[in-house]
Amino acid sequence: MEVSSHYRYARISPLKARDVAREIQGMPVSAALDVLSFTPRKAAQLIGKTLKSALANAENNHELAVDGLVVKEAVVNSGPVFKRYKPRARGSAGPIRKRTSHISIVLTDEPVAANKDKKSTTSKAAGKQNGKPAEADVPEEA
Repeated sequence: MEVSSHYRYARISPLKARDVAREIQGMPVSAALDVLSFTPRKAAQLIGKTLKSALANAENNHELAVDGLVVKEAVVNSGPVFKRYKPRARGSAGPIRKRTSHISIVLTDEPVAANKDKKSTTSKAAGKQNGKPAEADVPEEA
């Protein structure tokens, strides 16, 4: 079973929030809350609030055990941008973009395989090494 929570229009840049969101993906909920509580960034507080909301949704709405939950996805998408202008020299104006984010967290009670450390084996599977074709792939000349 999957449970989700969304924090829309968060007043933080998506680039800053994605760094923190990537850290907790695939972690058990208790470990993710510990990591977020000791991370000294604004994004950690906002993502922590969203994670606690998803945890409350799982516990109260779906009667799931909190101990077995894992963070399946932690996604930060960009929201609308507030455009402001600051006066600059010689009568010109410089743009200021105040970015917002949409934070989404999905929890699941199924264990998630860690895909972070796996390396791509597509080139080895195709019989290629270092970008060169293997000897079996080279056609023979007559």
